[in-house]
Amino acid sequence: MLSVSCGASSLARLKGFEKLTPVDEALRTFFETVKPKRLDPVTVPIHEALGRITAQDIKAEKDLPPFNRSAVDGYSLKAEDTTNASQFHPKTLQLTQKEAILEGEAKTIWTGNPLPNGADAVVMLEHVRRLDHEIKVEAQVTPGENVSKKGEDVQKGQVAVKTGTRLRPQHLGLVAALERTTISVVEKPRIAILATGNELAELGKKPKANQIVDTNRLVLSNMCHELGGETVDLGVARDDESEIGAKIRQGLEKAHLVITTGGTSTGESDLVPLVVSKIGKPGVIVHGVALRPGMPTALAVLDAKPVFVLSGNPVAAMVGFEVFVRPLILSLLGVKDELRPMLKAKLTRRVAGALGRRVFLRVLVSRKGDEFLAEPIRVTGSGMLSSMTRANGYVVIPENREGLEEGEMVLVSLFDNVKVEA
Repeated sequence: MLSVSCGASSLARLKGFEKLTPVDEALRTFFETVKPKRLDPVTVPIHEALGRITAQDIKAEKDLPPFNRSAVDGYSLKAEDTTNASQFHPKTLQLTQKEAILEGEAKTIWTGNPLPNGADAVVMLEHVRRLDHEIKVEAQVTPGENVSKKGEDVQKGQVAVKTGTRLRPQHLGLVAALERTTISVVEKPRIAILATGNELAELGKKPKANQIVDTNRLVLSNMCHELGGETVDLGVARDDESEIGAKIRQGLEKAHLVITTGGTSTGESDLVPLVVSKIGKPGVIVHGVALRPGMPTALAVLDAKPVFVLSGNPVAAMVGFEVFVRPLILSLLGVKDELRPMLKAKLTRRVAGALGRRVFLRVLVSRKGDEFLAEPIRVTGSGMLSSMTRANGYVVIPENREGLEEGEMVLVSLFDNVKVEA
């Protein structure tokens, strides 16, 4: 039974959410309030740039390749000297070591070597029979064949890598080919993460009776790292207003944004939204979102910094991160078009939606022959982390759908590899 001393404010919270904000409206309102700007550029060595976001266009200061070069191992020559050459009617050319190729001559060349003056093509080794001082060419080549032309890869002054690109190994290889040893990238967003709740025990410490190990900080921290952020661990706060407030203030001092988990519903011990609004203005601007899982999510702004109050349930916290935190971090990084890989798959069974709420359905996508199948993961709540380890993607069920039908083609956002069935 509820104690009389809980007070009117606690009773009000226990009534539940009177209104849920649609997801798109919550996002729009939040971003209009935060007005996120890309963080400052920093210069890093190319060997430390993998996964970082470019802060400016990387332009070529030279042609790449810087000269006409061979694309294969073979013999450089004049293409006209091979006219009508075949296995049965080979053309004989004299081998030379001179710098320039004359009519009727050929010179050994290896992949990447500059094309000698006078040569305009390369015939592959496989199409040549070599004798002592001459070769028999058994295939006709055309001008430019098997030749990488000067500037064919990147021309001087051309943008090789655009601003806002997440640097992959191939980008770094191209930048290295341009003889760049450093790259201007966007500063890493710092994200402070706090878990709240008397029921939580720190990982590595033996939980007391009725306690569970906190996993949300670990999971959310790694989701931040995947995007290119770095995290500040605020630890676990008890269900105490002063302790929660002190840790959030600490996070605001050290980080670009703060994430809390737990204490965001409407129960007596769900204190975080109340504490957040006491710290500064404008405080909580959205609390209660038409989202499943993740309904009790709250979005706030303090000292022009975003604060995300996510559910304590692990999967609901991950969905809240996916919907709200991910786009904010990408905005701070200056990334505008980084979507998860998507594919269309056939749903293997009917699933119910929730009219008025956007549902994130966890699925396991597999390929059988030429067909992709999406099997919904059976769950009983938003606290089952195993539902995420068994899934490799999610399907969004819109607010206006009662469910999805068996055999329906759905768009899956992937966060892991696709399983291939025999």
